Amino acid sequence: MHGNSNFYELKQLVEQSERIVFFGGAGTSTESGIPDFRSAEGLFNNRENRKLAPEEMLSRDFFIAHPEDFYLFYTSKMIYTEAKPNKAHLALAELERDGKLKAVITQNIDGLHQLAGSRNVLELHGSVHRNYCMDCGESYPLSAVVEARGAVPRCSICNGIIKPDVVLYQESLDMEVLERAAMHISKADMLIVAGTSLTVQPAAGLVRLYKGDRLVLINKSATPMDRLAKILVQDSIGKVLDAIIR
Repeated sequence: MHGNSNFYELKQLVEQSERIVFFGGAGTSTESGIPDFRSAEGLFNNRENRKLAPEEMLSRDFFIAHPEDFYLFYTSKMIYTEAKPNKAHLALAELERDGKLKAVITQNIDGLHQLAGSRNVLELHGSVHRNYCMDCGESYPLSAVVEARGAVPRCSICNGIIKPDVVLYQESLDMEVLERAAMHISKADMLIVAGTSLTVQPAAGLVRLYKGDRLVLINKSATPMDRLAKILVQDSIGKVLDAIIR
């Protein structure tokens, strides 16, 4: 099934499945107006007017060495407080309420799945909504970062630097979250993968743990796993998932 052909087959598969797992990347949130930061327009000028790539500015070394520049980039390019869940997020929350969807595994840090009502969300790369003081460990909401207006947010208790609980380049993923994601995928009878190119780890490795024959790939461009998919849809994720629950 490609493109705009009917979603009948996909709907049937969902009806026959009882342990669906959704694995999503940046493409799941683009319909909420959150761009994939990798497609962020080229290089950024820091305050010394040096041009830097997003991957460099989102590294742990850069955060430690240049927290001011990090926060300028992070607050302008990674935080979208106005973003609302789209049809994809809402459809997944409904599938979970119906008892069919067992877990949402996401590479996104925007918290939109939870906002839509999903309960079992495994965030591989953390969340902008959780922040903590690097010195005393005090927790802070997103508002603490936003209200600093691009400056470095400081702990009200000890004045330490507040760091977002997001996985930066050079940092390792939370092994407990990773293990839970692996467990859910290996037990799934249907795996829906959407909005991710499947070219980075651990995404590719996790998807390979799926043992079933109901792999659904929804992505605008081709992925290395297209040939393994039972159903391949190159279309809007929101449109496709919304059609499943209608």
